[in-house]
Amino acid sequence: MKTGQERDILRRGRDSMETNGKKQQKTAQLAKEVLRLSRDSIIMNMRFLDVALSRIQPVSEPGLKGVATDGKNFRYDDAFVLRRYKNEPAYIARCCLHSLLHLVFYHPFRYGDVEMRYWDAAADIAVENVMMEMNLHFLKMHRDTERRAAAAALKAQCGALTAEKIYRYFLKAQPDEEELAGFRLLFHRDEHIYWTQPEQMEISLAQWKKISERIKTDLKTFSKGRFSGKNGNSDSLEKNLAEATKDRYDYGDILRRFMVTGEEIRPNDDEFDYIYYTYGLDHYGNMPLVEPLEYKDIKKVREFVIAIDTSASCRGKIVQGFLRRTYSIMKDTESFFSKVNVHIVQCDNEVQNDVKITCDDDFEEYIRNGKLTGFGATDFRPVFEYVDSLIEKKSFENLKGLIYFTDGYGVYPERMPAYDVIFAFLNEDERRPAVPHWALPVVLEEEELEDALEPVRAEDGGKAG
Repeated sequence: MKTGQERDILRRGRDSMETNGKKQQKTAQLAKEVLRLSRDSIIMNMRFLDVALSRIQPVSEPGLKGVATDGKNFRYDDAFVLRRYKNEPAYIARCCLHSLLHLVFYHPFRYGDVEMRYWDAAADIAVENVMMEMNLHFLKMHRDTERRAAAAALKAQCGALTAEKIYRYFLKAQPDEEELAGFRLLFHRDEHIYWTQPEQMEISLAQWKKISERIKTDLKTFSKGRFSGKNGNSDSLEKNLAEATKDRYDYGDILRRFMVTGEEIRPNDDEFDYIYYTYGLDHYGNMPLVEPLEYKDIKKVREFVIAIDTSASCRGKIVQGFLRRTYSIMKDTESFFSKVNVHIVQCDNEVQNDVKITCDDDFEEYIRNGKLTGFGATDFRPVFEYVDSLIEKKSFENLKGLIYFTDGYGVYPERMPAYDVIFAFLNEDERRPAVPHWALPVVLEEEELEDALEPVRAEDGGKAG
């Protein structure tokens, strides 16, 4: 039997639990209302994000001590939302849009292939910079001036503030933990705890690709005046969208299009039976019953043309990086004959020169001492006419393809040639004229080509080019 004191303690405990329960319920209701207001602000000011925002629904997750997205839900801690909203009302809207832009730019889906501490910082900086550039009143926060200064300093190093470019810069610059902590203090908004296994994200990469493509289209029809002049701009948003939605190619895979069947002296183990071979040796001394086949048909790059656009827009070091990159891929994938027939043709509005490469030494000599000539207007047609004349002269036995490195601003031939053609461009450019239907366009990154020059710089101080 309980004493009066015990009953009083139990009654006060129940009253306290009821009070705490009501308090938690009220906190949850208020946090939900804050999220609704924040999302409404985003939709009213950026209608092109309506479909994307509708795909991630707010879900309360007590104990999270922050916000995060799993690709389908925007998860938040009620107490965190109210505390942050009280201190700075724009903070929660900024968090919602921050997490949404991560998904729109595919940041969580690249987590498995990157160094996480650098990618986390790069992704956060990229999306925060997009929001600051738009300069919308409901997104303005304290310390944005300091954030803009830090972003501007990074932009001077990276060229453009996409997560990919910032990440590449971090890999080279190797910022220490103190520097990364400084970036986190300024640009961090959401936790990336659901990014560690992108294949388990609630909404797949394919689904977000469709959403991002729609945003890219809707943004073009959205009033440009909304983000112009003193009202801000959408340049970084467009660049990040272009980076996220662009087609990505494996340059090594593309080179396989140029493979031809050729004969190289090599034992053909696939057609050699060692049982009969050893039986003959055992019973007849040095008389094997079957000799190994000395020839084997293998697929390797043997004959192709590399055309270089030598108009003023194609710089020497970048051209050299492209040649190094191309040659390195061929060697690394063992798709190069010991003897080859490769023509490196330079052309602006006419063919300037043609150097024939037959072996590694020829290529290395060209890289060391070759000079670019031309620098006039761009016309692609002379190269194709010249290559056709080489075919007529029997300079090629079986030319498979031509790679044309260019900025893309030139006159394309109308007639489809008898060999495969790739136009390799430097960086994305939506204003660039479309290539003919019979050619494959490939976009290479400037940083990728610069990286290809690192061995050369180490060996000869970068004098070639």
